[in-house]
Formats: sequence, structure tokens, C-alpha cells
Amino acid sequence: MKTNRILFTSGLLAAFTALVHTFSGTAEIQQPLLTSSLAKPISLLLFACWHLVTITLILSAIALIWSALPNNKILAGALPVFVSVLWLFFGFIFIVVALVMSGVPALFVLPQWILLLPVGILGLFGAQKQFPQR
Repeated sequence: MKTNRILFTSGLLAAFTALVHTFSGTAEIQQPLLTSSLAKPISLLLFACWHLVTITLILSAIALIWSALPNNKILAGALPVFVSVLWLFFGFIFIVVALVMSGVPALFVLPQWILLLPVGILGLFGAQKQFPQR
């Protein structure tokens, strides 16, 4: 058995996205959010949600990479499909929020979908290769 390269690439892209989110994103978000005029419970809730996303991105990257490894084919089951669909929905949320709230130009104000959708698409293709339908 060989490593599923498509699924592995999806996992690496997910890991890259998690790193960018964790290190660049947190630095960019933390100060403005915590010093904003929002009520403290709201700003703290949003900051906690930021970290929930961080954990989700990291764990899903690990799940995709793990699922791509040759010895995990049977054990992985639906895990890469679940993670891939999760990333696709994350990407669609950014697209819908941008379009509904501000129109097409906002797609580049909220460009996260550019990294989220490829992880989901590659993950689904890799899962199909790893677990072909009978």
C-alpha cells in the first residue's frame, strides 16, 4: 500500500492553513478584538471561538494526513470525508457572508475560502481514491 498523495496534499494544505491561522491570524485578531468597544463577554466569546477554530483546523489537518498513510486505510473510514465536507462548509460560509453582507468585492476582504475550499476538494478526491465506492 502507498500513501494517498492527494489526501496527504490536502492534509499538508490544511496544516499550512492552520499555521497561518494560528500565528498570523491570532496576532492580527487578538489586540483589536480584546480592546474593542464590544461588551467583554462578547469579545471574550469571539476570542474563544477563534481558538475553537484553531483547534479544529489543527486536528482536521492531522486527521487528513493520518488518513492518507498506507496503514490507516481500513481504520480511517469516513474520517477524511467528514473533515473535507467540514472544510467545504467553512469555505462556503465565508463566501455567503461576504456576498450577502458586502457583495463580490468582499470575497477578497474575507479570502479564507481560497484556502478552505481546496482542502475540502482535495480531501474528497483523495478519500474517493482511498475508499472507492463498490
